[in-house]
Amino acid sequence: MDIGLIVAILLAVAFAVTNGLHDASNAIAALVATRAATPRQAIVLAAIFNLLGPLLLGAAVADTIGGIVMTSASSTIAVIAAGLAAAVGWNLTTWRLGLPSSSGHALVGGLVGASLLEGGIHAVNWGGIEHGRPVGVFGVLIALAVAPPLGALAALLLIRALRRLARRATRRWHNPVRGGEWAMSSALAFSHGANDAQKSVGVIAALLVAGGKIDSLSAAPTWTKVACSVALTAGTALGGWRIIRTVGRRIYRIQPIEGLVSQTASTGVILGASLVGAPVATTQVVASSMVGIGLGRRRWHHVHWAVVRQMGIAWIVTMPVTAALAAAALALWQAAT
Repeated sequence: MDIGLIVAILLAVAFAVTNGLHDASNAIAALVATRAATPRQAIVLAAIFNLLGPLLLGAAVADTIGGIVMTSASSTIAVIAAGLAAAVGWNLTTWRLGLPSSSGHALVGGLVGASLLEGGIHAVNWGGIEHGRPVGVFGVLIALAVAPPLGALAALLLIRALRRLARRATRRWHNPVRGGEWAMSSALAFSHGANDAQKSVGVIAALLVAGGKIDSLSAAPTWTKVACSVALTAGTALGGWRIIRTVGRRIYRIQPIEGLVSQTASTGVILGASLVGAPVATTQVVASSMVGIGLGRRRWHHVHWAVVRQMGIAWIVTMPVTAALAAAALALWQAAT
């Protein structure tokens, strides 16, 4: 196997690890923040369901991501490698700062930046919505933009409905709520694996197609799904607690019933997106659900808007920054080879 292809695949796995530092942490943030589970228990849960997600739910998201780059086969490997290097660098930077930025934004920005440098605007599949499914860059951007408001709205409606039902609730509700948190954290980890692991699977599939190892994006080997799922969970175990603290405590300090609401709302949005092949940011959806809970309880002043503002700025600047980083990385790659 060509050394360039090997390096690019390793970068894809590294991206999955940094994705785990960010997004996989969110699948268990509420579970840990509300003390419904210990960190070790939560990691085991994330490991199991992150693995099952991409294995059982199909490859729609992988096909969407893998179809963004339209460069010639001879340059595709370098372009994707540069995009991945930029995304990994940005993910590590925002993780170090404890900012829940979007790994999906970082990956798309990197791929677009490197593709534009290599072949201009025709080297990018801009796409849109076709037959109800997102295609290309614009399709991904639409999905990334729509998902957070949906997460916030779903959480707002759910918390208001549950608060009405629980007006006369006693302590007997505590155990069922915590049990529900376990169930919905499992579902959220499953949904996250089906969506975010498939992003790395998609770029590895595109690399294997460019390298002549497989015939189509949908023919990604099973080992790619297993490797990316394991990498996601490894990222969570290595350092996901920075993001867990931000999402579970710094945006809005949640109670168990609120943790259940966040997990349920986020699972619905991410699972639905995975089924239609829409790459979304688990970080954005879960964080937005926390804001929705604060608004739904009419505790506007309890939402830490400074943290929300920092996250919003990180999301906005992610794509242009990673695009520029990827262009620089591609220039260095080409100079080195």
